[in-house]
This record gives sequence, C-alpha cells and structure tokens, in this order.
Amino acid sequence: MATSNFRIKKICEWCGKEFEAQKVSTRFCSHRCANFAYKRAIRKKRVQTTESQTQVQKTERIIEDIKEKEYLSFSETGRLLGLSRQAIYTMVKAGHLKASKISSRLSFIRRTDIDAMLQNKPYQYRMPKDTIPITDFYTTNEIKEKFGVKDSWIFHIAKEHNIPRTFNRGKTYWSKKHIDDYFAKKAPNPEIKEWYSTQDMQEKFGMTLTAIYSFVSKNAIPKKKVGIMVYYSKKHVDIAKGLIAPEEPKYYTIAEAMERFNLTRDQLYHYVKYHNIPRIKVGKYTKILRAELDKFFEPPKIE
Repeated sequence: MATSNFRIKKICEWCGKEFEAQKVSTRFCSHRCANFAYKRAIRKKRVQTTESQTQVQKTERIIEDIKEKEYLSFSETGRLLGLSRQAIYTMVKAGHLKASKISSRLSFIRRTDIDAMLQNKPYQYRMPKDTIPITDFYTTNEIKEKFGVKDSWIFHIAKEHNIPRTFNRGKTYWSKKHIDDYFAKKAPNPEIKEWYSTQDMQEKFGMTLTAIYSFVSKNAIPKKKVGIMVYYSKKHVDIAKGLIAPEEPKYYTIAEAMERFNLTRDQLYHYVKYHNIPRIKVGKYTKILRAELDKFFEPPKIE
C-alpha cells in the first residue's frame, strides 16, 4: 500500500519541537518522546492513587478516633454518620436526636444517643404504591352525581392522570382513592369566601371569554367548579386588576424557598413532606407556608 504524501505540521507534546505528522491524532515527534510521556502519565496516576489512599486512611483514622469518644460535636457527629453539620442540626431540632448545650457556643451529642436513635428507627421497606391492591371503586354514575361532571370529562381526566379502572358486567369502575385524591387537589382554598362567575367578570370588566381564560391562567387565579359553572377568587382577580393592594405574601414559591435556604428541589420536597409543612396548590404551582418554613430552618435552641 502506498504511503500518503500528506503532512501535518504539529508541536510535540513532550519536547515542544515542531514536526510533520501523517495523522491528526499523532501527539509526539518520536517514539522516544511518546515513551517519556507514557512513563510520566503512569507516575502521575500512581501518585494520584497513593494520595487518594492516604486521604481514605486519614478519614478512616478520624472516624475511628470519633468512635472512641463518648461526647461528640455536631461536626464530628456529621462525619460519623456521613451527613452535613446542618443535617445534624435539623435532626436535633426535629427531636430525632438528643443534644446538650454547655454554653452559648458549646454543644455536644452523646454517642449512646446516636446509637439509640439508630436502634429506634430501623429501616422499613415500603411497598410501592403501584403494588397495593385497589379494593374500593366508584361507578361512572357515582362520580357524575358526587362531583357534578360529565361522562366525557371522566374518561378524559382518567386517561390524562392514569386513574386505574376495571370492567365488570358491562360497567366501568374507577379507583375511589385516585378519584378522591384528584378532586382533593382541585378543591378550592377554604379561606376564599368570595367568587366571581365568568358572567360577573364579563359584566364588570368588559372581558371576552377568551380574555378571561387567558387572564386567570396568566395570573394563577384560584378557581372552583360547581356543576358546569366555574368561579374565580374575587380577591385574587381584584389584586391582579389593581383594584386592591396585595397582602404580604404568606407562602414561598418553590423557587423562592430553594433560593432562600440554598436547597435543591428534592431536599425541599423531602423536608416539607417529612415534617408536614403546610403547602397549597395555586393553579399549576405549589406554594409552601412561609411562617412554618422559616420556623423550621431557625437555628436550634437547645436547653
């Protein structure tokens, strides 16, 4: 096979000299330079491996020293459990772990209290929701009568939200739990007492139906459905229209809470769910009660 006469000017990565190569992937001007570079890469890898092993040994030694201590600081407790210092504060605040305070700057946790906490909360396997058998059902007529909806709406929502169903003797049966959960999420805020109907908004603001639907969606106006009639929160509409001043916000949005407390979305949802912090659904957005979340993240006060 004939050798290509095409040459590429390159700089040797080892000696820095200019040379001509036949391939774009060639990195060195000679076998000698390539050999030196290979040996350097091997040495570097060995050094990194040694440093990594040394760091592991240092960490293991620190943990072994901690295990021998009867009283630990919050930082030492975090190292022992593989958690952050803030996570330990959160566990103490929630009452899952006991701690004692000697002075304004000195607090400690007993090793025996850590062991007791771990023994009192063994891991329990939770059966996935999808494997839990469904035994309670609504018929289509029962859903229509209870929630004031139409047949076509039931089938549309069931398909959109994957609501389980079954058939028996020509009738369709829907999972009672899934239907109730869906309507519970759609339930209006009980604090809202006054509502505009679509006709009220048309008459008061001179809006078309298309304008109303766009307006309430854009401003996340709370709504409720009674039969085939839809009503919108009077207070929220008036605020969005500038007729009344907005109240001091009582809730954080998810984005606001994540930025305020420097949390990921998963961390935030974990704290809210695990500690039952109140939250509401406003349109397609979830909001978290500001006062309760602020209180939860206050520095712990240990008596």
